[in-house]
Amino acid sequence: MKKVALGCGVLAVLLVLVVFIGGCSTYNSLVGRSQKVDAQWAQVQNQYQRRSDLIPNLVSTVSGAANFERSTLNEVVEARAKVGQVQVSPNQAPGNAADLQQFEQAQAGLSSALSRLLVVVERYPDLKANANFQSLQAQLEGTENRIAVARRDFNEAVLDYNTTVKRFPTVVLASLFRFAEKPYFRATPESATPPKVEFNFGRTNPAPAQ
Repeated sequence: MKKVALGCGVLAVLLVLVVFIGGCSTYNSLVGRSQKVDAQWAQVQNQYQRRSDLIPNLVSTVSGAANFERSTLNEVVEARAKVGQVQVSPNQAPGNAADLQQFEQAQAGLSSALSRLLVVVERYPDLKANANFQSLQAQLEGTENRIAVARRDFNEAVLDYNTTVKRFPTVVLASLFRFAEKPYFRATPESATPPKVEFNFGRTNPAPAQ
């Protein structure tokens, strides 16, 4: 009888150890995936900040053009200011969809203002030929591409994290330690990217058909 009790006790200890080790592994996996989401979020922030940093020089260059539409410049400046008013952590991904949506709407507003600015620039050949403007336009295009890549990588990290959180039996431990699902960027990458404006440097427009 004592041997049976001893055997049961050993089995119970082994079971507890297995559960404990498995729980630790699951917990560490959740921490690692959550950290990856935060790391990808930091990259998103870096790319949006890169774009924001280009704007003062862009505005300064464009405002030097004779009779340039002031209202278009003001829209860009105001949109950039609204982005700065959205308070989000640069190193920790938003924990709810409302915070991410507020951030995304502000960035989309700036994207829209920049898009209109580039369209208006088409009416100013001298400005299009300005070397500083050409450089800034190229940098903006490159930054928009980086933003799209960063958003995609962020969504992939969130998908991996959320899938893990919802799996059984991980969902039990996730609930116990408050590993909640994280929101995605829901809009398509195109919504955060100004339409490409083709600058036909050195070429003349064909005459309209008669």
